[in-house]
Amino acid sequence: MEKLLSSRSNLQSLPKKYIFPEKIRPGKVAIALCESIPVIDLGDIAGQNRANITQEILKASQEFGFFQVINHGVSKELMNDTMTVFNEVFEMPTEDLAGIYSEDPDRSCRLFTSSNSYANEDVHNWRDFLRHPCHPDLDACIQQWPEKPTRYRQVVGNYSTEVMKLASGILELISEGLGLESGYFGGTLSENSLLSVNRYPPCPDPSLTLGLPKHCDPNLITILLQGDVCGLQVFKDGEWIGVGPVPNAFVINIGYQLQIISNNKVKGAEHRAVTNSKDARTSAAFFVSPSRDSIVEPARELIKAGNRPLYRAFEFREFFSNYMNEKGNSEVVLEPFKLQA
Repeated sequence: MEKLLSSRSNLQSLPKKYIFPEKIRPGKVAIALCESIPVIDLGDIAGQNRANITQEILKASQEFGFFQVINHGVSKELMNDTMTVFNEVFEMPTEDLAGIYSEDPDRSCRLFTSSNSYANEDVHNWRDFLRHPCHPDLDACIQQWPEKPTRYRQVVGNYSTEVMKLASGILELISEGLGLESGYFGGTLSENSLLSVNRYPPCPDPSLTLGLPKHCDPNLITILLQGDVCGLQVFKDGEWIGVGPVPNAFVINIGYQLQIISNNKVKGAEHRAVTNSKDARTSAAFFVSPSRDSIVEPARELIKAGNRPLYRAFEFREFFSNYMNEKGNSEVVLEPFKLQA
């Protein structure tokens, strides 16, 4: 428990183990919020504007690998309730936190700090997190979730159902935009989901550390509930840009598996989380992934007409194992799966 940053609020200086190498740390340069990251209105996806929405999503996925969505079907009340419950988790008494705290990386539901690789890290991330599965069997997963706060299971269960519907709807739009058959991303390609609730406490020196370093998500697609405190940044065209919170919006993040299946027609975006010295920040990432034994490869419809496949076929478990071994290093993590020209 003493490793949790949330229990060390009296720190006046940044511990050495959290100081990133100079070339990685964010420094004191202020990163402006980017006004050009697309905010896409999904309100008419069942109407006459569906084709236009599909093209907006495809363009954003190609140019940024990131976009935000509004009028997405998840109620404002449920989003607010869920964020309130997430904050309540990290504000529980020590004895309640102890019930879900674990240093075992194989425990399916656990509260811990930094990352799953804590014991082998050269530098720790300025982050605590609660992580647990949500699908394929939500009812079974819920039995592993925290029993406190008392309404956690009900609220987050409802939230998980609605966000999975949203993810499936966005994947269907991307499928249409790519010219793939309806339901292409259904079944085992989007069978699993994992929720990671991230807590970034106020930091003594945000210029020296990161909540999460630069990475691209290893999964298919991520639905992020960002909260109202800034901290998410995307790497585009050689520079960092800030992703400002939009009221009642979700941030949608393209993962490596979607990039591979699309044969690079959409891309996963590198991103990071920075800290601040005043406000705790809570965000919740809902990761949608293939099953471990699912075969991932470029869609055959996209490699016709002379377009060669850029990646070989593989089981998702192989990719994920390599991703963890390489610590998500975007410079090398795709290399074992690329096909030579």
